[in-house]
Amino acid sequence: MHVTLVGKPGCHLCDDARTVVERACAASGATWDEQSILDDPLLADEYAEQIPVVLVDGRRFDFWRIDEARLAARLTGS
Repeated sequence: MHVTLVGKPGCHLCDDARTVVERACAASGATWDEQSILDDPLLADEYAEQIPVVLVDGRRFDFWRIDEARLAARLTGS
């Protein structure tokens, strides 16, 4: 599985989400990357009011406050 964190620099919720994504991916073996809405107008149009947004395999999974247990369960199939 692959996780994408969509956010922007200076966003404190994005910083919190990054920590959650890093831990959940490390525990499950999933890969992850981060994309900024400042670098991609399409992402900005779609997600600007929801950041941070977590995508799992390209589909929106969660936004704003990311639930670590829920993400870990999704990544491990639990």
